[in-house]
Amino acid sequence: MTEFTDNLDDVFALFGPILAKAMFGGYGIYHDELMFGLVVDDVLYLKADNQSAEAFVAKGLPAFEYVKQGKTIKVSYYQAPEEIYDDQDQARSWAELALAAARRGRRSK
Repeated sequence: MTEFTDNLDDVFALFGPILAKAMFGGYGIYHDELMFGLVVDDVLYLKADNQSAEAFVAKGLPAFEYVKQGKTIKVSYYQAPEEIYDDQDQARSWAELALAAARRGRRSK
């Protein structure tokens, strides 16, 4: 774990317990055994889908992307808004939005 991922326990204190698991050079952030967040290079990204992505886009938050075999791949995680680090109510709201997207994704499989 890193100092950044350890701090997420405090950020999401009102949301509930989270677990950070190392994966692919970053960390998956889990709640109730569902991955709702992703940390890469000390940047938190939250799960989104077609029902919730607009909330991130409206705030100008970028989607997580990476390059694979020369192609840029965007995934369904968007950078978390800065206000969550200072406002636990905001953190809970954004985490609930991300967890709902993760739940919908699980049901659609």
